[in-house]
Amino acid sequence: MTSNESPFRLLQGFEDKYARLPVSALLPLKSQPSCVKATAKYQQIAASIREVGLVEPPVVSRAGGLFSILDGHIRIDILKDLGISEVDCLVSIDDEAFTYNKRISRLSVVQEHAMVVRAIARGVPDHKIAKALSLNVISVRRRAKLLDGICAEAAALLKDKQCPMAMFEVLKKMRPMRQIEAAELLINANNFSVAYASAILAGTPHTQLIDARRPKKITGVTPAAMARMETELARLQESIVSIQDTYGREHLQLTVIKAYVAKLLKNARVVRYLTQHRPSFLQEFRTIAEASSTLESALP
Repeated sequence: MTSNESPFRLLQGFEDKYARLPVSALLPLKSQPSCVKATAKYQQIAASIREVGLVEPPVVSRAGGLFSILDGHIRIDILKDLGISEVDCLVSIDDEAFTYNKRISRLSVVQEHAMVVRAIARGVPDHKIAKALSLNVISVRRRAKLLDGICAEAAALLKDKQCPMAMFEVLKKMRPMRQIEAAELLINANNFSVAYASAILAGTPHTQLIDARRPKKITGVTPAAMARMETELARLQESIVSIQDTYGREHLQLTVIKAYVAKLLKNARVVRYLTQHRPSFLQEFRTIAEASSTLESALP
């Protein structure tokens, strides 16, 4: 091996070319539940295949003279229902299915919006998009207008989050700076429900609403309760900002402390002294040193 050669060699994951295979020669590694065909996702995939064809080829591995399906069980079932006898497949050199079945990045509603907008800009009719996504035309138009009234910064924060469409209707009632604050609150709480967004709206001062002249009307919430929510939400935002400002520094300090305490406990003389004079300290030090995370050692 010369000095310019790397000691590591990249292994090829797939065969060089697609393999056009009979659908009947593809062996499923799992059985689909009987109710899967009634799901909205199944209907959406089926509609997409009918209208635009198979976008993502199934992934298979060789199993003797046949092929095992690693990824694409639902697509294969749909092709069988449509009477399609052959399909182009990616042939994996490895026969493990973990990579395909456990590392799924689901399309968020903002990403779906971008896809619909791009299709419309390229001249695809509304009804064609509706058929491909198994939606009605009104739903397609609603997706196209999802971010109308949402500032770019808030949209960027939520672009890869699994948010319901109705949540954006709540955000549209707020001014841009408040939309950003609300998006940060949603992310920090990891709660993107309409109920939580409505609670943030209820705690938003009138000056930060799009129509500040109209009184806020939240079902089941009195004006006095909304005033309290505004105060509490303001305190929560201050606390979150404070934590964000100090989190990195404090986490580093805790990591260093944990390592230092663990090193101390390797000294027999230190352990003997603590055992004789400060047994409670010894127990606490051991708890800190054995914590699997610095976050655990920070807890009371």
